[in-house]
Amino acid sequence: MKGPVKDRSYKVLFLVFHGFSEHNGISKKIRGQINGLKSAGVDVRLCYYSVERDGSRVWRVEDDILVDFGKGLIAKIRKRIDYKAISEYVQQNKFSLVYIRSDHNANPFTLHMVKKMRLSGAKVLMEIPTFPYDQEYVSLRMRLELLIDRLFRKNVAKQLNAFVTFSDAQTIFGQQAICISNGIDFSTIPVRRPTERAGTRTVHLLGVAEIHYWHGFDRLIHGLGIFKQAHPDCQIIFHLVGQFSGERERIAITEPIEFYGLQPNVILHGPLWGEDLDAIFDLADFAIGSLGRHRSGIQVIKTLKNREYAARGIPFIYSESDADFDIQPYIVKASPDESPIDIAQILDFLENEKFDPLRIRTSILYLSWAEQMKRLLQEI
Repeated sequence: MKGPVKDRSYKVLFLVFHGFSEHNGISKKIRGQINGLKSAGVDVRLCYYSVERDGSRVWRVEDDILVDFGKGLIAKIRKRIDYKAISEYVQQNKFSLVYIRSDHNANPFTLHMVKKMRLSGAKVLMEIPTFPYDQEYVSLRMRLELLIDRLFRKNVAKQLNAFVTFSDAQTIFGQQAICISNGIDFSTIPVRRPTERAGTRTVHLLGVAEIHYWHGFDRLIHGLGIFKQAHPDCQIIFHLVGQFSGERERIAITEPIEFYGLQPNVILHGPLWGEDLDAIFDLADFAIGSLGRHRSGIQVIKTLKNREYAARGIPFIYSESDADFDIQPYIVKASPDESPIDIAQILDFLENEKFDPLRIRTSILYLSWAEQMKRLLQEI
């Protein structure tokens, strides 16, 4: 397939193993990918798992229930092993492509599903959102859950046409990989309008994420604590927006706040969205990307967060390697280690560099989901 598809007879099933939340970043990303595929002129249908209000566990295609497993323990088990309705749906509707978002759930049942899809004539791609991912499974329970995936993922890989990755990996589990960038649905992200402030200049830093240990926001807080010890009258506020993914992440943030006495300087907002999130971006001067990807063994990754910051039009810092941003003038690169972040470096950067939000946003227009998914279709 060469050039834009623009063929409504080319049918794509986009398969995910979870439900959706209006304000969830992953849900927004998937909607953006689907809209990107539609912009290429293909017929896209979303298949996803859902727990209904009455507790029923179902697979849906768009708004229609494909199969209802009912309630209770048997339904929970069937959700993990019974994919017959999905593979039959692919066969009956003659899909050209099935795009699966991996849930790290390679097993005999997903293997059989992919085989059935391929027998129908469909090409099957599997997106691995973060690769490698084994290092993200840190507890004994999590590692036991991953064990089945590790046993079967190479067999699943053999049945695929390719993986899709946002890393620079050319092969994954012995199968070829298509490398694209995480994209942006610009229609859902407004460009920031910096707040005019008079009087004493307070610098506002902003981090937005579902907070995991690999975001490394504790490095920023340690750096801020050290800076405040040398400059007790510093006017810096770090706004952290999002919920903690676990108790370890909460402790990693709250302990240094208490140790350095940073309660006036760090505000934990919890999740924000809509106009409240827009307002805090307008207030902020500088954003904080991931500062701890090295903790999960990742050096190269094209994170969605970097792209969301750039789409907002705000300069930011991160520590991984991201070819789309590494040489951009509105970026500060942190070292991929455990050292506290140098707050003076950020302040000097903001003092010496001025960036128009719209120019930052314009620099990544090629990272729209429309462009990235068109590139994907051309690759296959």
